[in-house]
Amino acid sequence: MRILQVLTYYRPHISGLTIYVQRLARGLVRAGHHVTVLTSQYERTLPLIEDDAGARIERAPIVFRVSKGVIMPSFGNMARRLIRQHDVVHLHLPQFDGAGLALNARRLGKPVVLTYHCDIRLPPGLLNTLAGPVIHLANEIAARYSNQLVSYTDDYARHSPFLSRHRHKLCVIPPPVEIEPATPEHLATFAAKWKLHERPVIGMVARLASEKGVEVLVKALQHVRQVLPTARVLFAGPYRNVLGEEAYARRLQPAFDALGPLWTFTGSLQGAELAALYTNCDVTVLPSLNSTESFGLVQVESMLCGTPSICSDLPGVRVPVQTTGMGKVVPIGDHAALAEAIIEVTRNRSHYVKPRHTIEHLYSTERSVREYERLYRELTNSSGV
Repeated sequence: MRILQVLTYYRPHISGLTIYVQRLARGLVRAGHHVTVLTSQYERTLPLIEDDAGARIERAPIVFRVSKGVIMPSFGNMARRLIRQHDVVHLHLPQFDGAGLALNARRLGKPVVLTYHCDIRLPPGLLNTLAGPVIHLANEIAARYSNQLVSYTDDYARHSPFLSRHRHKLCVIPPPVEIEPATPEHLATFAAKWKLHERPVIGMVARLASEKGVEVLVKALQHVRQVLPTARVLFAGPYRNVLGEEAYARRLQPAFDALGPLWTFTGSLQGAELAALYTNCDVTVLPSLNSTESFGLVQVESMLCGTPSICSDLPGVRVPVQTTGMGKVVPIGDHAALAEAIIEVTRNRSHYVKPRHTIEHLYSTERSVREYERLYRELTNSSGV
């Protein structure tokens, strides 16, 4: 089957959405499908055409940006050419171009799958105030002309104003999650590199972005250290020059400076290093603040490495903890509750740890690929493609 995946940003940009699509694309290639990813050339150093583990990446050059949105004059022609060459079009929202893509695909007789990853919240400003209604209208058009909508969880779908309007053609497919276990050598090397000789170690894997609630963990750490004086944080992920988050980073910098060695930025980690971080942590946290976070793949990655996770009580985000029992859910933005949960979990860690196979039964790239394959086949068979 020839499958076209379309999203605004793709790897090497790091976000839950880009990781999701990369895992899905590679998984579909391993299953024998032809996969193309249409995306933006958000940095001029990125090649316009690239192979990513068998998936073909085509990038449209950007002329200018509007907040996190991008203007790509060549995108429309590229999309129409690729839609004709593929059996099914898979859109990943939020993206401004979703409406035009869905309309073109339907006009060309190709079935459309739309995965809605999260709500979008634009920063304050006149331009963004004007852009908001336009984006919402584009989303509605994309949904109307899509054959099937997909949500990570039913919990998020029921609480999302957008998804709840389209439940008649909505299905739930758990997201692709994968991480290889860390070897003893990797664990020892990582622990030595970051001087992890004092416990507990609290991990957070995210971009340094306002919706992630980093300041909630900063405040919680102060409370935790009153009970566990050797507690420290390892923060893995982009933290310098994060697109659209520069002011947020400047606002938090004095707090990071005051914490000194108690708060360590590791930068972005992948593969064995990321697995070693999760396994070396006593607990990981995801203190997200709003519906721009719909799940949190990092929670499940942590669980697969044997480390419990604590998350905010947000629709979708709370589901991994609720389905596995491997952690705790705390009120949104409540640093005192987060501190109490960190203390509870680290003191009674064995109560929260579940076998890896239990987590893999619920969440894996293989499961996601199988369910998407079934959906693609149903749509292509019914459309006669």
